[in-house]
Amino acid sequence: MSKSAHIDTFANDHLPPREQWPELVFDLPELQFAERINCAHDLLDQWVAAGHGNRPCVIAGGSGEVWTYAQLQAEANRIAHVLVDDLGVQPGNRVLLRGANTPQMAACWFAIIKAGAIAVGTMPLLRAKELTQVVQKARVTHALCDERLAEELDKAREQCPTLRSVVHYRSTAADGLESLSERKSAHFANVDTAAEDCCIIAFTSGTTGQPKGTMHNHRDVLAACRCWPVHCLRATADDVFIGSPPLAFTFGLGGLLLFPLSVGASTVLLEQAAPEVLLPAIAKYRASVCFTAPTSYRAMAAKAGEHDLSSLRKCVSAGEALPAATRKLWKEATGIEMIDGIGSTEMLHIFISHDESNARPGATGKAVPGYQACVLDDEGQVLPVGKVGRLAVKGPTGCRYLDDERQRNYVSGGWNLTGDAYLLDADGYFVYQARTDDMIISGGYNIAGPEVESALLTHPAVAECGVIGVADEERGQIVKAFVVLREGRVAGPEMAKALQDYVKAMIAPYKYPRAIEFRPSLPRTETGKLQRFRLRQEAPQ
Repeated sequence: MSKSAHIDTFANDHLPPREQWPELVFDLPELQFAERINCAHDLLDQWVAAGHGNRPCVIAGGSGEVWTYAQLQAEANRIAHVLVDDLGVQPGNRVLLRGANTPQMAACWFAIIKAGAIAVGTMPLLRAKELTQVVQKARVTHALCDERLAEELDKAREQCPTLRSVVHYRSTAADGLESLSERKSAHFANVDTAAEDCCIIAFTSGTTGQPKGTMHNHRDVLAACRCWPVHCLRATADDVFIGSPPLAFTFGLGGLLLFPLSVGASTVLLEQAAPEVLLPAIAKYRASVCFTAPTSYRAMAAKAGEHDLSSLRKCVSAGEALPAATRKLWKEATGIEMIDGIGSTEMLHIFISHDESNARPGATGKAVPGYQACVLDDEGQVLPVGKVGRLAVKGPTGCRYLDDERQRNYVSGGWNLTGDAYLLDADGYFVYQARTDDMIISGGYNIAGPEVESALLTHPAVAECGVIGVADEERGQIVKAFVVLREGRVAGPEMAKALQDYVKAMIAPYKYPRAIEFRPSLPRTETGKLQRFRLRQEAPQ
């Protein structure tokens, strides 16, 4: 291991013991890295150095303002000077980022990386209690916060003695980031970081109330750019990326910043990216590569014909399992075969996927080149084809939790155990069953909630649904469905029976939902992921 550039050694000191790390695999020629890397150079600086500084880089959704590669580099360099010269940021310090997806947010992220510090992204909707948990866990020392989101962070500061300074951006104040940075040089010498120096602490949206910080280094960032994007997405410098996930979420950081910049493309950053906003934005900016969750694609499919989507050529679905019905709806609406994938915050990005020509409804895909995957039983033995077990993955990235005992649960025998139940089919495709904690055991049968959801979603009356197991004296658990109906459909016993009969005809009858509750909406994360744990919390046990 090359000598760390970190003066503040907190991150290195709080890595899991090496014996608890997953096995890291660097089999591909493109995964051979130097011992010293600052990933900002490969993602941003190299394009300017190669004479491509005038290429469009980040586009502000809404205003349409375009920043070139040279402009983003200059702004990131000025902010890096503010961090180091004015705020005293040292290599290894943790700097919290709080804001919506904007060019300014992207510049702040690169500034932190250039300064050798560690970026700690936070979702815009987090409240003071959640921000406090993040700051305390990562011992955050500095923060760059969009002025419009300052209130909750201000509340959190009372409980955060390590947080020494907060600077607001998108601010006209004399001590705002814009005023401080405009006087700085547009040139900055990146800190000579080691490839294994941590540069991101990404927090998971955990269901326990205690978020886990996942630590990724400069090499991880570049490795993620050289696996799935190269072998499955195959974007080019002429592509225009767009999507909904926040940059604080690794799905968004990769899909809307790291991956487009890794090939010299441009990216549209939307502050709000609900389906009714994303569709016209695709048309307005002639976007060609879209990243969003299955729920968003399902909602957009109904309105796709109202917008000019002729520029769109690649659509990526991740964040939760892609129902076959949603894939079919989107293809019928646009003619585009979606690229599905599973990734995790712990692994940084997608590790099982496919390209458009190898898509298979109901299956996630195969291990992305650079990664290995298998299905294990509870004893850690590899299961044969067709048997449901725990998904296990290894590759050039892997789980390293920040000072967290849960590391022992995620990594076993060198494998990353993602918490997903899968089976491997006869053709080598990984087929999603459920989160391991979403498996329902009813009357001795194992039932995967997402399979029941997929069946329900093919019914013309169903807009959204979520399926969980609830306690039952006779059967142990029963399958319960929470259903949002399409406009004009009437909830009631007749509709419930119609849906139950429909599911019985679609899949094995024992899997049908014995209880159905109609709701106006379902609980979802900021990234559109269904929060089944909240449905379980609300259900009588």
